[in-house]
Amino acid sequence: MSPVTGEQRWQAAELGREALAYADTLHNLARYLTRNATDAEDLVQETYTRALRAAAQFTPGTNLKAWLFRILRNTFISLYRRQRRDPIVGGLDTVNPSQHDATDGGWLRGDLELEHLRTVVGEEIERALMSLSEEARTVVLLDLEGLSEHEVASVMGCPVGTVKSRLSRARLALRHQLADYGRTKTPGPTAPCSTKPSS
Repeated sequence: MSPVTGEQRWQAAELGREALAYADTLHNLARYLTRNATDAEDLVQETYTRALRAAAQFTPGTNLKAWLFRILRNTFISLYRRQRRDPIVGGLDTVNPSQHDATDGGWLRGDLELEHLRTVVGEEIERALMSLSEEARTVVLLDLEGLSEHEVASVMGCPVGTVKSRLSRARLALRHQLADYGRTKTPGPTAPCSTKPSS
């Protein structure tokens, strides 16, 4: 094995600094893939380790986030998915809106009814996402991260046409499930006020 040069060390250090900006987004995808907080942290750490080792393979000017996502998913497949007998059934034990009360200023923490509604809606979205296959779920999450179809295809290791069809089917499945949820949770019509005069 040839010794690491100063240029390679500089490339790894520079990439590491830039890659840290994507820690939260990587961890978010890792949670959806592993469905376990500890495994998600381990997966992200291993992703960064592999990325730094392969720093010389990254092409400056290309999408670093997409490159990191590809490493993360490949790492997940090699280290985690083999250990899961069923990659579809299950839920995240880390996605719970109430866990973010201290930092989330976008809603009224003191409003218990609103807090409950947010939790229920979040759980329904969570359940709908987790009902998808791992491939479909990942395609949706990468799309939400703003990756192009070509970048998603690179991450997934499949043709762009496959990405388009998976994304279309996943969106349709999510729409159906969330529409069903909306129908079951929509309150019924308010009973009309009685017009009977009081005696």
